[in-house]
Amino acid sequence: MDPGHENQGSSSCPVYVHNPHLKTMKEDVLYHFNLGTSTHNLPALFGDVKFVCVGGSPWRMKSFIEYIAGELGLEDPKSEYPNICAGTDRYAMYKVGPVLSVSHGMGIPSISIMLHELLKLLHHAHCTDVTIIRIGTSGGIGLEPGTIVITKQSVDATFLPKFEQVILGKNVVRSTDLDTELAEQLLQCSNRLNQFKSVIANTMCTMDFYEGQARLDGAFCSYTQEDKQDYLAKAYASGVRNIEMESSVFASMCKLSGLKAAVVCVTLLDRQKGDQLSGSHQVLHDLQQRPQILVGHFIKSQLESSGKI
Repeated sequence: MDPGHENQGSSSCPVYVHNPHLKTMKEDVLYHFNLGTSTHNLPALFGDVKFVCVGGSPWRMKSFIEYIAGELGLEDPKSEYPNICAGTDRYAMYKVGPVLSVSHGMGIPSISIMLHELLKLLHHAHCTDVTIIRIGTSGGIGLEPGTIVITKQSVDATFLPKFEQVILGKNVVRSTDLDTELAEQLLQCSNRLNQFKSVIANTMCTMDFYEGQARLDGAFCSYTQEDKQDYLAKAYASGVRNIEMESSVFASMCKLSGLKAAVVCVTLLDRQKGDQLSGSHQVLHDLQQRPQILVGHFIKSQLESSGKI
């Protein structure tokens, strides 16, 4: 059994890290956040965090914190919701009440770096019972644009539910399972909202936006339209309903840390019908709001049911 799961049945679940070297360090510098254990009182700053939402762009994550502040009645007309990571241009971080909102950039390497430091931050802050949700955009397969996909499993480009990484020259394969109960709770929230369609399905995580996702519009392309359609049809048959570039490492790292985790992405187009986004800026902007509306409703309902708001 993974040591990160031994105590999940207890009343208070800490955020696990699995690195014995951390105990021997006098200081842990979270370099890409411009935070550290000797320069900041992490328990005082972050110890009350119960929900973490991560997404690609700094703008989207600031928009989310402004939205959730309003939903929870914590908005401050005088507040600009300052970026906690203002000392670096790598990531952005915002906080209101028990909710932390963090940008992760684009692709597996960028989100992986952010997650290492985020998980250590939550650990050093002695956070417990944390739920983490990635909100974002994706390309759909066989779905109407605007549909929300709540990820059941993240699969690789060969449709296998695994994340593979080379460590010390050796391939290490980790599970990409996500919390099934959390996914069902999010789907129920969407059904109660009744504003847009949501489904639970597999998400394909790729290493690149163009060739890795069978696009025909990149700088290089060595396959035909028929090849593309055949590949996407196979993906659909395997249970994949959307494609993005972060879910596999997100799922694997959250599972190792014992965190309840979910991926909630809106589909901006049906990839079986095209490769490029043709909608107006306003339409695309409205679609991008859907994950934050759903997750905001979920967080509010969870805090209401626990009597914390």
